Amino acid sequence: MNSRDPQILEMRPKFPAARISSGMSSDELFQNKTLRPIIEFQRDLFVLAFRNYIEKHKNIYYSFRLEKRMDYINNALQKDIKFRNSLKGMVIGHFTIDEYSLYIENSSSLNKRMMNLVRESLLENIQLLDLAV
Repeated sequence: MNSRDPQILEMRPKFPAARISSGMSSDELFQNKTLRPIIEFQRDLFVLAFRNYIEKHKNIYYSFRLEKRMDYINNALQKDIKFRNSLKGMVIGHFTIDEYSLYIENSSSLNKRMMNLVRESLLENIQLLDLAV
């Protein structure tokens, strides 16, 4: 194991309620053991990154009602490849060497899971995107 791996694993929040079972697919196992803790750990950074995204796009987000704001978040994560890749990098940079090896074997499927979790995180914390916070 690389010398950075134990430190990376130690930083992650623990998810005792995360479902792990023998019948899980390898992608679902990776999602619950690796992606969920990393995305929780990076939540504040994702909020800050999205605030910056909003600002770079002339703050139009703030003129929208809640439903349109949710659509805006979804649209940004689906269509802005550069932004999406930036968020993926924030997650991938927290992989251990072994996790990265697993990730590159099935990156397409795992990227979808990753972006869905990031989207959920942003939507669950949508109030943190407001200017007054």
